[in-house]
Order: sequence, then C-alpha cells, then structure tokens
Amino acid sequence: MARVEDLHVGPPARAIVIPASEFQWQFARSGGPGGQHVNRTSSKAALRFDVRGCRHLPDDVRQRLVTRERSRLTLDGALVITSQRHRDQGRNVAECVTKLRAILARALVPPTPRRRTKPPRAAATTRLETKRRRGLTKRLRGRPGGEG
Repeated sequence: MARVEDLHVGPPARAIVIPASEFQWQFARSGGPGGQHVNRTSSKAALRFDVRGCRHLPDDVRQRLVTRERSRLTLDGALVITSQRHRDQGRNVAECVTKLRAILARALVPPTPRRRTKPPRAAATTRLETKRRRGLTKRLRGRPGGEG
C-alpha cells in the first residue's frame, strides 16, 4: 500500500489536521481493464473514515459533514470513499484521499444565511397584469351571448 500521510485541509492558519491513523483501508479486486493480472491484484481502494468518532474535527464541521454526506455514511457514522479508476493500488489510494480532502474542504465553509428580500413592485404588477390578460382570454372562449 502507498504511504498515506496526515491530511491537512483548509487555510494554513486554521487548517484541520487529521492523522493517517484515523483512516481504515480495505482493498479488493477491481473491475475494468488490466488483462489476466487484474484477477490477481487488489487495486480497488476503499477509505473508511469515522466522522462521528473523529476528535480532530470541530463540531460545526462534523455536523455539516454528516448532513451533506448522509448518503455516504454507514449506520455507525463512517464515511466510505472508494476508487477503482486506476490499475494500481497507490493511485487509487491517492484518489480516495483527494476525494476526502474535497469533501472536508466543502464542509469547512459555513453556508451563508439567506436574506429574505421583497419582490420588486414591477414584478408584482407584471404578474397581476398577466393574470388579468389570461383571465380575459379564457372569458372570451365562452359562447357568444355569455351562456358559457
């Protein structure tokens, strides 16, 4: 397996450092090209990272991570990331780490709160005018004499 170093995410002044010991790796045979050799090597990499149990993540980042990546989390709160794009295990391991770094970088950024705005008066006028015209069109579809 390729040597995995500690993961640094975020700006250097406020970087989150996650030690490599927090990662659990599993390897399996991957599909795709490779000839006969693909049946003998376990090049698919699966990274398992315990989000809920990691004490290196700040609480707000952990909460955003849990809500955003809900579909990737296991029942015990572990984030599972796999890669089998490359033929060799080392490159797949590096890709898993890159994916995790991108996920953590997104979770570092707090969402901007939505500011409620009022629709402009012109938009309301246009909407009402369109409704009036549409109603007139429908009224004119009736029978002559107003029996419709």
